[in-house]
Amino acid sequence: MIPPLSLPFFLTFTGVGFATRQVGNVTKPTVIIAKEGDKVVVKTQSTFKNTEISFKLGEEFDEATADDRNCKSTVSLDGDKLAHVQKWDGKETKFVREIKDGKLVMTLTFEDIVAVRTYEKA
Repeated sequence: MIPPLSLPFFLTFTGVGFATRQVGNVTKPTVIIAKEGDKVVVKTQSTFKNTEISFKLGEEFDEATADDRNCKSTVSLDGDKLAHVQKWDGKETKFVREIKDGKLVMTLTFEDIVAVRTYEKA
């Protein structure tokens, strides 16, 4: 496994276009994770694009991503970590979200490529 990459390099390997990578690199999104009834809702809001997914833990759902991929996704709870797996066109990406030192840390993995993104509470 190679050392963690910056988000734009990671997105290159998953097939995200140049312009979207550049915008994604400078965007500072707000991420809201909430429980609504028996579902979990993850909202990502930014000046570039807003996304929202709603799902039941452990159940596969259809997801349209911010970079226009149509995935079959599953999110599960692994201890205190939220593990999100996306599958599309024979490929697979995994995002693991966890709280470390009061910050939301998201580790993204595609094949042997890893990137880490850290969100600070506003």
